[in-house]
Amino acid sequence: MNGAIARIIIRYVAGALIARGLFSPADGDLINANPDIEEIVTAGVGAAIMAGTEVFYYLAKRWGWRT
Repeated sequence: MNGAIARIIIRYVAGALIARGLFSPADGDLINANPDIEEIVTAGVGAAIMAGTEVFYYLAKRWGWRT
C-alpha cells in the first residue's frame, strides 16, 4: 500500500477516535506522525484484503459462482 493512502486512513481513524472522546488531539497527532503505526495499518489493511479475497473465493467455490 502506498504510504500516502496509509496516512489518510490513519488520519480518519484517529479523527473518529478523537470525535468519540477515546483519544485526545495530542494522541491523534502522535498517531498521525508515527511511521511504526503507519506500517501496522498497512499490514492490517493488506491482511484484510487477503482475508476478503479468500472468503469470496470460498463462497464462489461453495455456491458454484463462475470465477
